[in-house]
Amino acid sequence: MHKKILIVGGVAGGASAAARLRRLDSEAEIIMFERGEHVSFSNCALPYHLSGTVADSRSLVLMTPERFLRQHEIQVRVHCEVTSVSPKEKLVAVRNVITGETYSETYDKLVLSPGANPVLPESIRGIHRPHVFSVRNVADITGLKAYMEAHKVKKAAVIGGGFIGVEIAENLTAAGVSVVLAEAAPQIMAPFDYDMVQTLHKEMMDHGVSLQLSSSLSEIREHTILLKQGERELELEAELVVMAIGVRPEVTLAREAGLVIGITGGIQVNHNGQTSDPDIYAVGDAAESFHRLLAKPGRLALAGPAQKQARAAADHICGRSARNSGFIGSSCVRIFNQNAACTGLSEQAARAAGIPCGFALVYPPDKVSLMPDSHYMGLKLVFELPTGRLLGAQAIGQGSADKRIDVIASLISMGGTLEDLKDVELCYSPVFGTARDVVNQAALVGLNILEARFRQVPVSQVRQLVESGAYIVDVREPGEYAAGHLLGSVNIPLSQLKERMGEIPKDIPVYLHCRTGQRSYYAICRLQGRGWTNLFNISGSFLGVSLYEYFNDKSQGRTPVLTAYQFN
Repeated sequence: MHKKILIVGGVAGGASAAARLRRLDSEAEIIMFERGEHVSFSNCALPYHLSGTVADSRSLVLMTPERFLRQHEIQVRVHCEVTSVSPKEKLVAVRNVITGETYSETYDKLVLSPGANPVLPESIRGIHRPHVFSVRNVADITGLKAYMEAHKVKKAAVIGGGFIGVEIAENLTAAGVSVVLAEAAPQIMAPFDYDMVQTLHKEMMDHGVSLQLSSSLSEIREHTILLKQGERELELEAELVVMAIGVRPEVTLAREAGLVIGITGGIQVNHNGQTSDPDIYAVGDAAESFHRLLAKPGRLALAGPAQKQARAAADHICGRSARNSGFIGSSCVRIFNQNAACTGLSEQAARAAGIPCGFALVYPPDKVSLMPDSHYMGLKLVFELPTGRLLGAQAIGQGSADKRIDVIASLISMGGTLEDLKDVELCYSPVFGTARDVVNQAALVGLNILEARFRQVPVSQVRQLVESGAYIVDVREPGEYAAGHLLGSVNIPLSQLKERMGEIPKDIPVYLHCRTGQRSYYAICRLQGRGWTNLFNISGSFLGVSLYEYFNDKSQGRTPVLTAYQFN
């Protein structure tokens, strides 16, 4: 007797499960229900329709019901909403959202992939005004673009600084719209540490986006929005508002069916994707997963994990052993001219979880520096103390940040350490990278820190050092120093260090830096070899300080602690 398998919801989770089921079982009856118009579309490409990068919204649709039936013998019923599940009877109730017709379908196995809904807090006055949009599917983005064009929108507000929010802001800007991006947290892109994300803050500001951080939306008016910034209220013009403050797992069906909801708010599943009912599976944004590094339940609303969950569920339904190793959290984004990627735990997340950790922050060139398109690559590597086990990494630059993070993500998945990353063999050509790649260099710096070959202070403490009159040595050449330096710092170039060592005190802390940290490390090695024990390297050096202080100085009106910023 052939299995009858029902799938609720499409896109990455449901559609992937359906395709895998058909590959494993050529005889099963597979029916997929989707309450919207499209069952399989490129969710992550939706924002790029606003700028015309994806010119035709129809190209966002990856598979149609007709193609599913023709190529895979899978029935797809769009505009059909599953309204209830009866596990004892193994029955679902279905309503056609266009005709209102209702009917029921039996199943042997059921896969729930209802996704997640945008968070639209009712506490925000005006949240349901006609010029307020969220972006979940093709209909949402086409509706948003149509409104923008019909009303000739010139000023828009994006609420939320996560992946969708920053991509919407970038594409609205590219379409000629003036954008305000409001974020309740002190930074955009929460997976990145504060010292790293300053590069992205600068990039958005340099491209005309008005960043309003630590700002919560309290009201949407006809032509303006009202933000709360502590005790202060700020009213800004906005003819269009895009809500992108996050998503909430769609678990209504599961809850009403009596399935267990996990501690994260997603549907609780085991490693096979089974819910508390062994004949019902859950995948994608609605399902709870497992954070491998934190060893506890978690959720990650991305297509990659959804597809892996879908495959595991389909395999188990067809009698194959399934292995779901959870997620470590790898992602990437482009913000104007900067590429940003991250994996695993940030320093902030590791410390919040009580994991003792250290970090290396480097800014080497992403390819041989004499290449005309060579740029710095900021990379922060987080590792466990005292083991050196890799915990996470973040990379930002105009080059291949995703490539660097993919390498580190692979090692994290295999329990790799700083020693492993130091020795990993990578491709090299001057047009692609350097003989000792960015990731190798970060591992070497991490080992120096792990083995206490030198001490470092983070860029976040440099302002305090300058304002307190700390002894700071800049080992760059005089021309570099003249172009911009930390206030009160002493210029002792590495090329003059031998003759001028006597100027450096031994009885107080001394903080050294150069442009990226390499020359100041050389200086520390030479000084420590001559008896100095009071030395600290400034993590990230002058480039890191410039990036860290720029946005804060500009947005908060603070007195700069350097004479000029340098970003190359």
